[in-house]
Amino acid sequence: MSDFEGRARLVGDDVNSDYIIASTRKRDTLDEQVLKRYLRETLDASFAASVQPGDILVAGRNFGCGSAMEIAATVILAAGIKAVVAKTFNRTFFRNAVNNGLLPIECDTSDITEGDRLSIVARADAVVVTNITRGFALAAPPLAPMLASILAAGGLVSFVLRPP
Repeated sequence: MSDFEGRARLVGDDVNSDYIIASTRKRDTLDEQVLKRYLRETLDASFAASVQPGDILVAGRNFGCGSAMEIAATVILAAGIKAVVAKTFNRTFFRNAVNNGLLPIECDTSDITEGDRLSIVARADAVVVTNITRGFALAAPPLAPMLASILAAGGLVSFVLRPP
């Protein structure tokens, strides 16, 4: 599926989708290239400007809880973030992430700190998150084969529209 490295950006437990992107921002536009400027603005107005392409969001429990806004996953991707590593995900956010091509990885994130360099190797049969900075690896359960296929295609629309 994918291999990449990035800087860990910690966001904590119970990150509500409205904290990812305020629902009021959708009144102005649904253009994720515009909305990415407001990523996490409710909790940290400087966060969006500090994101570098390839950063990896690292969360605790229940990432993406709250409303089922699909735009939350697309705004994360638009900011250049390819994956979210969390102890657990809200199931609706998890599926929105896969459908939009954002890799959701569930594993114990307790020992990852802000700025750690992470490597992610995601295969159909195994997912490993390696903390290069601290020298340890975390095994994560692989995604179901259908979800892995959707992610490999770049999201649900690309998966459905691909030639047979």
